[in-house]
Amino acid sequence: MSSPLLIVDAANVVGSVPDGWWRDRRGAAERLRDGLVRYAAEGVPGVLPGPLEVVLVVEGRARGVEPVEGVRVVAAPGGGDDTIVELARAARGRRCVVVTADRELRRRVAEHGAGHAGPRTVRPV
Repeated sequence: MSSPLLIVDAANVVGSVPDGWWRDRRGAAERLRDGLVRYAAEGVPGVLPGPLEVVLVVEGRARGVEPVEGVRVVAAPGGGDDTIVELARAARGRRCVVVTADRELRRRVAEHGAGHAGPRTVRPV
Protein backbone atom coordinates (compact mmCIF):
# COMPACT_ATOMS: atom_id res chain seq x y z
CA MET A 1 0.00 0.00 0.00
CA SER A 2 1.19 3.53 -0.79
CA SER A 3 2.20 5.89 1.95
CA PRO A 4 -0.16 8.81 2.66
CA LEU A 5 0.25 11.90 0.49
CA LEU A 6 0.69 15.44 1.80
CA ILE A 7 0.25 18.12 -0.87
CA VAL A 8 1.32 21.63 0.14
CA ASP A 9 0.05 24.76 -1.63
CA ALA A 10 3.30 26.74 -1.48
CA ALA A 11 1.86 30.13 -2.44
CA ASN A 12 -0.90 29.90 0.14
CA VAL A 13 1.27 28.60 2.97
CA VAL A 14 4.11 31.05 2.31
CA GLY A 15 1.59 33.90 2.07
CA SER A 16 0.07 33.01 5.43
CA VAL A 17 2.90 34.71 7.34
CA PRO A 18 3.80 38.34 6.50
CA ASP A 19 7.55 37.87 6.86
CA GLY A 20 8.67 39.66 3.68
CA TRP A 21 8.21 36.59 1.43
CA TRP A 22 7.11 38.87 -1.43
CA ARG A 23 10.66 40.20 -1.78
CA ASP A 24 11.99 36.70 -2.59
CA ARG A 25 9.21 34.28 -3.51
CA ARG A 26 11.57 31.55 -4.62
CA GLY A 27 13.65 31.81 -1.44
CA ALA A 28 10.48 31.68 0.66
CA ALA A 29 9.36 28.52 -1.17
CA GLU A 30 12.80 26.97 -0.63
CA ARG A 31 12.62 27.68 3.10
CA LEU A 32 9.16 26.11 3.22
CA ARG A 33 10.43 23.09 1.28
CA ASP A 34 13.29 22.64 3.73
CA GLY A 35 10.87 22.85 6.66
CA LEU A 36 8.73 20.09 5.16
CA VAL A 37 11.51 17.49 5.06
CA ARG A 38 10.90 16.28 8.61
CA TYR A 39 7.25 15.47 7.84
CA ALA A 40 8.25 12.90 5.21
CA ALA A 41 9.58 10.59 7.90
CA GLU A 42 7.66 11.72 10.99
CA GLY A 43 4.26 12.49 9.53
CA VAL A 44 2.16 15.44 10.62
CA PRO A 45 0.90 15.02 14.20
CA GLY A 46 -2.87 14.78 14.33
CA VAL A 47 -3.15 14.91 10.52
CA LEU A 48 -1.24 12.08 8.81
CA PRO A 49 1.03 9.39 10.23
CA GLY A 50 4.47 8.98 8.67
CA PRO A 51 6.16 8.09 6.54
CA LEU A 52 4.56 10.37 3.95
CA GLU A 53 5.05 11.35 0.38
CA VAL A 54 5.35 15.14 0.52
CA VAL A 55 4.66 17.22 -2.59
CA LEU A 56 5.18 20.99 -2.67
CA VAL A 57 3.32 22.73 -5.51
CA VAL A 58 4.95 25.98 -6.62
CA GLU A 59 3.85 28.58 -9.15
CA GLY A 60 4.92 31.91 -10.61
CA ARG A 61 8.24 33.27 -9.38
CA ALA A 62 8.72 30.24 -7.15
CA ARG A 63 9.08 27.95 -10.19
CA GLY A 64 12.54 26.48 -10.37
CA VAL A 65 12.65 25.37 -6.75
CA GLU A 66 14.47 22.04 -6.77
CA PRO A 67 13.31 18.95 -4.89
CA VAL A 68 15.23 17.66 -1.89
CA GLU A 69 15.23 14.25 -0.31
CA GLY A 70 11.78 13.76 1.20
CA VAL A 71 10.05 16.58 -0.70
CA ARG A 72 9.03 16.38 -4.35
CA VAL A 73 8.46 19.76 -5.99
CA VAL A 74 5.89 20.19 -8.75
CA ALA A 75 5.95 23.43 -10.75
CA ALA A 76 2.43 24.35 -11.84
CA PRO A 77 2.28 25.48 -15.48
CA GLY A 78 -0.23 28.17 -14.49
CA GLY A 79 -1.90 28.75 -11.13
CA GLY A 80 -1.20 26.07 -8.57
CA ASP A 81 -4.82 25.22 -7.74
CA ASP A 82 -5.50 23.17 -10.87
CA THR A 83 -2.28 21.24 -10.40
CA ILE A 84 -3.14 20.51 -6.76
CA VAL A 85 -6.61 19.29 -7.76
CA GLU A 86 -5.07 17.02 -10.39
CA LEU A 87 -2.64 15.56 -7.83
CA ALA A 88 -5.53 14.95 -5.41
CA ARG A 89 -7.57 13.31 -8.17
CA ALA A 90 -4.65 11.04 -9.08
CA ALA A 91 -4.36 10.03 -5.41
CA ARG A 92 -7.96 8.77 -5.20
CA GLY A 93 -8.07 5.67 -3.04
CA ARG A 94 -5.00 6.78 -1.13
CA ARG A 95 -5.00 8.87 2.05
CA CYS A 96 -4.32 12.44 0.96
CA VAL A 97 -4.32 15.81 2.72
CA VAL A 98 -3.88 19.20 1.04
CA VAL A 99 -2.40 22.02 3.11
CA THR A 100 -4.06 25.31 2.17
CA ALA A 101 -6.34 27.98 3.60
CA ASP A 102 -8.04 28.48 0.22
CA ARG A 103 -11.69 27.53 0.76
CA GLU A 104 -12.47 26.95 -2.90
CA LEU A 105 -9.41 24.73 -3.30
CA ARG A 106 -10.43 22.77 -0.20
CA ARG A 107 -13.87 22.20 -1.73
CA ARG A 108 -12.37 21.08 -5.04
CA VAL A 109 -9.95 18.54 -3.54
CA ALA A 110 -12.67 17.18 -1.24
CA GLU A 111 -14.58 16.17 -4.39
CA HIS A 112 -11.72 13.73 -5.02
CA GLY A 113 -11.63 12.36 -1.48
CA ALA A 114 -8.75 14.47 -0.17
CA GLY A 115 -8.77 16.06 3.25
CA HIS A 116 -7.34 19.44 4.10
CA ALA A 117 -5.41 21.21 6.81
CA GLY A 118 -4.47 24.84 7.38
CA PRO A 119 -1.06 26.41 6.79
CA ARG A 120 -0.14 26.38 10.48
CA THR A 121 -0.15 22.61 10.30
CA VAL A 122 3.23 22.75 8.56
CA ARG A 123 4.29 26.32 9.27
CA PRO A 124 3.61 27.20 12.88
CA VAL A 125 3.74 30.92 13.65
